Amino acid sequence: MMDFPAGLSALSDRYDVVLCDVWGVIHNGVQNFPEACDALVKWGETKGPVVLISNSPRPSPDVVPQLDGLNVPRAAYSGFVTSGDATQALLKAQAPGKVWKLGPPRDEPLYAGLGLTEGTCEDADFISCTGLFDDETEVPEDYRDRLKVAADRGLLFICANPDRVVQRGDRLIFCAGSLADLYESLGGKVVMAGKPYPAMYDLALEKAAVLLGRPVDRSRVLCVGDGVITDVKGAHDQKLACLFIAKGIHGEKAVGPDGQLIPYAVQALLDAEAVGATHAIGDLVW
Repeated sequence: MMDFPAGLSALSDRYDVVLCDVWGVIHNGVQNFPEACDALVKWGETKGPVVLISNSPRPSPDVVPQLDGLNVPRAAYSGFVTSGDATQALLKAQAPGKVWKLGPPRDEPLYAGLGLTEGTCEDADFISCTGLFDDETEVPEDYRDRLKVAADRGLLFICANPDRVVQRGDRLIFCAGSLADLYESLGGKVVMAGKPYPAMYDLALEKAAVLLGRPVDRSRVLCVGDGVITDVKGAHDQKLACLFIAKGIHGEKAVGPDGQLIPYAVQALLDAEAVGATHAIGDLVW
């Protein structure tokens, strides 16, 4: 049965490793969450490694500067794995080839050194999607006509970020997963990297084993995240414990006017996706 701990410290005797989501848990794209960062620092100092697992479509070394820019302390994590890391393996399998790149210029590091040339929906061999070209102004429907052309041609759609939306400040922003959903609805074939898919967890647990200096006991791994269909489902499918951060992207459905969690509402969120969490808390705190 799911419980509601007061903070991460209440779980420190049960787990050795934390696999922690990034966006929505330790920052919102505009500012960091100081208490969450402090909780991870204290875990690392007193308990064991923290491996960040993010659905960012860029390779992990290219995301670290973003965390630095948001003043997320380096002491808050000792390893980092992204959907971009997992996606590169999928892209390498398509090389040499012509790719229709969907996503903003900031995601170009994903393609470095892979030997791919750039195409369009009309002449590419496959699609790689890291997001919308301009997630500040566009919505998935803006892509329907072009995606229909690609789907009719039978192009494979590689999705580098399964997130449908993320919270940026006080707004929800569409991500690559929303375009993948639209493409599937048009009859296209989609392959996903990132959470909740196994490759991300394989990479993260490999990283954790190196940091621990010994094999990982999966019963002593705690996943932390705010996305029901990414973080919670990923942990659920991997049979790993999960601390659900309920005030993230689902906050309006799980929190009352007084700012307190509503346990039955939290449970309803999870039941709707047929997944379970071991623990739930409003925000990540120590």
